[in-house]
Amino acid sequence: MEISRRIFSGELDQTVPRTDRLLIVDDEPRIRQAFGSLLARAGREILTCSTGAEAITCLAQRNIDVLILDLNLPDMHGTEIMAWMEPNHISATVIVFSADEAIESAILALRRGACEFIRKQANPDDLIRTVDKALSRRKLEREHALMTARLEQSERLHRFLVEHSPDIIYTLDPNGHFVFINNRIETLLGYKRNELIGKHYSTIVHPADLEQAGFAFAERRVGDRATTNHEIRLRCRNLDVRNFESRTIVAILSSQGIYRDDDEESRRFIGTAGVLRDITERKRAEETISFQAFHDLLTGLPNRVLFRDRLELAINQAKRRGERVGLMYIDLDRFKLVNDTYGHLEGDELLKGFARRVRDCLRAGDTMSRQGGDEFTVLLPDIADTDAITTIAEKINAALKPPFTVGGRDFRTTASLGIAVYPDDGDTPDLLLRNADIAMYQIKARGKNGYLRYTPEMSRNHVERVDLDNELRVALEQEQFTLHYQPQVDIVEGRVTGVEALIRWEHPERGLLGPNTFIPLAEEGGLIFAISDWVLHESCRQLASWAQHGIHDIRLAINISPLEFKRADIVERILKPIQAYRLPPGNIEIEITENLLMDDAECVIAKVHELRKHGIHISIDDFGTRYSSLNYLRRFPINTVKIDQSFVRDLDSTGRSSPVISAIVGIARGFGLNVLAEGVETEYQLNALKAHGCQVMQGFYFSPPVPPAELLRYVQRRKATVPLLD
Repeated sequence: MEISRRIFSGELDQTVPRTDRLLIVDDEPRIRQAFGSLLARAGREILTCSTGAEAITCLAQRNIDVLILDLNLPDMHGTEIMAWMEPNHISATVIVFSADEAIESAILALRRGACEFIRKQANPDDLIRTVDKALSRRKLEREHALMTARLEQSERLHRFLVEHSPDIIYTLDPNGHFVFINNRIETLLGYKRNELIGKHYSTIVHPADLEQAGFAFAERRVGDRATTNHEIRLRCRNLDVRNFESRTIVAILSSQGIYRDDDEESRRFIGTAGVLRDITERKRAEETISFQAFHDLLTGLPNRVLFRDRLELAINQAKRRGERVGLMYIDLDRFKLVNDTYGHLEGDELLKGFARRVRDCLRAGDTMSRQGGDEFTVLLPDIADTDAITTIAEKINAALKPPFTVGGRDFRTTASLGIAVYPDDGDTPDLLLRNADIAMYQIKARGKNGYLRYTPEMSRNHVERVDLDNELRVALEQEQFTLHYQPQVDIVEGRVTGVEALIRWEHPERGLLGPNTFIPLAEEGGLIFAISDWVLHESCRQLASWAQHGIHDIRLAINISPLEFKRADIVERILKPIQAYRLPPGNIEIEITENLLMDDAECVIAKVHELRKHGIHISIDDFGTRYSSLNYLRRFPINTVKIDQSFVRDLDSTGRSSPVISAIVGIARGFGLNVLAEGVETEYQLNALKAHGCQVMQGFYFSPPVPPAELLRYVQRRKATVPLLD
């Protein structure tokens, strides 16, 4: 042994304190510097390299105890350095410390001799503990080598090596019974040595591995043809042996035949000698890395890679057997609200709880996967018909009815489920996943909290939606939009007090499109901000034009998307066209939706206050349909509430007074706010609203939304020249 030679030659001296030498190989300077400082101790020398070539040069010239190695180096892969070390007899302990996510690299590094594989995003304490452990092991090895050197060429040396070996060393007679076994059997398997002498090797072999173990334990060959590194499971003695995590360990077996020369011409087989090395920890590390490669670490569910593999297998089996396969695409409703309100840790707990409830609704052979974020998929192989899928979907919805605990409070959530079935809705994994996803978005568009099976019509709608998105971008470039205006009439004074600007899209092929057709798409695609700027400038330009025709006292109502209030520049963008056309700010009314009051209320309140400081009026559209709160009315500096047309429409159907409208009018009066009813279509509704105390209205009874010139004629007929009263 090399260390023995150095001892006897005087190169090593126990009386001289030894310095531990660490080499950090990483191409990032900050990593080398940071972990060099973390690992620095008295009695340690820290060396660093940035490339594989530098590392090989340093390893060849210096005696390195611990090599901390990144795999992805500029000039070579870290495993190439490890491959170079073995034939060059470099004995440094290798700790792989890398951001490489590839499972193959991790397993190869462990097989090339790395003692640990640590990811860079792990806790730095893990690296510190691993290095300390490695240096302690090196110290023990040096002490062991020192003792071995003094016993060299003696019977004591050989016995010491065998008895203190980290491996199980044994010999068998020709019938497979133990003749000798070292003490390592006690610490690894819990057997006393004398318990096994004379016993068959099958005593310690896992029953499932007996057949393949037979030829290795009964090995008669020697030299290169003998058994080397054969993996096998060994049984521990019993459960009362302490410090055992399981009843089996994994070992690699190397063995060869033993022969005795009876005379010069004959050799007699007298048994087999072998070595068993414990690789349980390495196998666990490989299994952990393999699990992480194919599973979601948060929920423990299969990830999209493993799910796709199982889906493809299920489709192939169903194709041969003439069966059906069900697929669900599930999205957790209102998940963003939890993340934004309580933080990502509470959001993660909600996802884990959701996954547990859904899995409890599935059959043993079904697979649930997390695709990412709050989206999940469920594979349902071998289903009789679609009723079986809807039954499971209903079970999932029912399982979500009890509240979850989020941030110490009850939180109720729902899920939107899209369903696709092989072969009716697709015959490939990609097609099934796409169609289930389309069905899921359809149910979300219909109000969430439910399930829907895919139909071909959905794809047509989806394609049309994609086409419409592309055409919408062209419409912005070519200015295909126009504004129509609907008058707001004071029925007591008989005059127009304001107009609401309503955008229309003059599509070259589809004709005139209303906002419900394209505004949600614009919000989703981020085009809403450019559209809002156009609406603000065009409506202000039109108001200035009317002023030139003697119409000065009409208030212009402009709808603003809730997404606008997430931008810091919303106030400046609203003021810019008002100032450009020199309009009185009091003639501009910005309409906000009621659900905006619930979304980051403090930020919204501040921006609304800023608008009011400049004299701009604020109204709440569709009041009473969402999250009405008197507290929000008290805190928001608004001027007007608009009664939603759904309440106005009910006036015809009920034939009696509306308590909702009475309540809204009463609330508005209590807060000193104006009231405007929209969607008035009949004289009956007009009179009923008047009886409830509502004075200002808009709707088709007076006029539909019309182009600017027609609106001007309407106003002039009404002679809207009386000044507005605030």
